[in-house]
Amino acid sequence: MNRKNPQKPGSGRPRAGFSGKGPALQKNVRAKKSLGQHFLNNPDIARVVARCVHRQYVPALMPDGSLDMLSAGGLSRTAAEFSRPGLQIPVLEIGPGMGILSRCLWEDSSLEVKMVELDAESVVYLVSHFPEQTRQGRLLPGDFLQMDLNGVFEGRDFFLTGNFPYNISTQILFKVLENRNRIGLVSGMFQKEVGERICAAPGSKAYGILSVLLQAFYDTEYLFTVEAREFTPPPQVRSCVVRLVRNQAADLGCDEKIFSALVKKAFNQRRKVLRNALKGFASGQESLARIPEEYLDKRAEELSVADYKRLARILQDAKESSMPAFSGSEPFPAGKRDFP
Repeated sequence: MNRKNPQKPGSGRPRAGFSGKGPALQKNVRAKKSLGQHFLNNPDIARVVARCVHRQYVPALMPDGSLDMLSAGGLSRTAAEFSRPGLQIPVLEIGPGMGILSRCLWEDSSLEVKMVELDAESVVYLVSHFPEQTRQGRLLPGDFLQMDLNGVFEGRDFFLTGNFPYNISTQILFKVLENRNRIGLVSGMFQKEVGERICAAPGSKAYGILSVLLQAFYDTEYLFTVEAREFTPPPQVRSCVVRLVRNQAADLGCDEKIFSALVKKAFNQRRKVLRNALKGFASGQESLARIPEEYLDKRAEELSVADYKRLARILQDAKESSMPAFSGSEPFPAGKRDFP
């Protein structure tokens, strides 16, 4: 996957949409497959997605679980009912594209909106069509995955939203975990399969590594499904809107790198029971002997987040008493902050 800017500064050729006198007014932006771009084309759905950055907001649904489009089309252009006097919520939008979601976020006076966009063509479009909303550092050209998020809102905590590029949505979520101190809420558009994995419960086929690691720190909620026809170009899959709200866990109560390695080891051989899947993990049979029998004959998807925390504590005790130094990198920073 090539995610690099196709036209680097200083290459001797102007970027698309630029002239020597400044940005040209682009009428459209070409969605690029290499960037996973599928532009939402329904403003009513965009307004609902924008409203979902408020954790109190519950979208109106039809009996079949789809979005009530009549209610969506009737949403007011303000969100005063969610406002808190003297407080604006910092919100970072990933991949604004042509700004259909951005415009709905700007309607909400309770939000302080910034955007990060990798595509040079989209940057030109946004600057030329929305000069006021993109000035003074509100539009950040660049790659979200490479950003230092501590400086985006001058060290303040923030929420994250967007019609997330499908080819990097999982990477975005792992970056969220790495910055969980800073990001109190995530809401936005994902591929339906990814959204189901985020919110899956133990025992389901969708339940996996992503489910456990995210649910350890966030309360997850599958809000509604979005059909392919609502995008340009239409993707080959259905989409969904998901919301994650940071829970109150200051830490896991166990060594986080052991927890992460345990979850990955168990699910990498999810067809095997733990007795077999965890062979060779840490100090092998010595640590397995400490695991209660009730777990050893279960498969990875049968264990809850609480179960994985308990097993990680058992392995941590084994490490502290007799295991050699545990290898692996620290997956998340410790601690938690308050969020608006």
